[in-house]
Amino acid sequence: MSTTAHDAETTLTPAAQRILDTAAELFYTRGIHAVGVDTIAAESGVTKRTLYDRFGSKDGLLVTYLEQRDRRWRALIEARLAERTDPIDRVLTPFDVLPEWLPGSSRGCSFINAFAELPDPAHPGRQVIVAEKQWLYDLFDRLLIDAGAADHATVAVQLLSLHEGAIVSYSITGQQNAAAAVHDAARKLTELSVAH
Repeated sequence: MSTTAHDAETTLTPAAQRILDTAAELFYTRGIHAVGVDTIAAESGVTKRTLYDRFGSKDGLLVTYLEQRDRRWRALIEARLAERTDPIDRVLTPFDVLPEWLPGSSRGCSFINAFAELPDPAHPGRQVIVAEKQWLYDLFDRLLIDAGAADHATVAVQLLSLHEGAIVSYSITGQQNAAAAVHDAARKLTELSVAH
């Protein structure tokens, strides 16, 4: 079965957007494997045929869902980066947007959740997930280089780990201050790496 997905330039029909919005909520709250196309079609008020016509398959719908979340996340970071000139503030941008993102992440990171459900490295959804996390690592690394950080590759891994850990702490242990706590740690780590 085809795994058709929609790229960033595609405008979805109202029915397709309703399917995607419903699937996004169900995939995130119930899990990918726990939700079938029958449920998605019924809860979005469309036929299964419409779902298949618009997305090709459940996998196509899943990929579109992941790509949409990825685009929203990147756009949020890129918009904030465009407002900043201070090199250290630019490195910390992904931490600055966490307080806006976390309230919608009561079940943790949708990419990590999906990664756990998609063991096949060749699955198109898995490829979106890996690309999203790699993008964030690469962003930290590039911004650290721009800031003149020593051992930028290692510090980028440390920042990525802090960032992802904040999402876990917020969603699993209910640490409402997780974003602020890791922001402070990330600033100290970044300033230390730039000072050497």
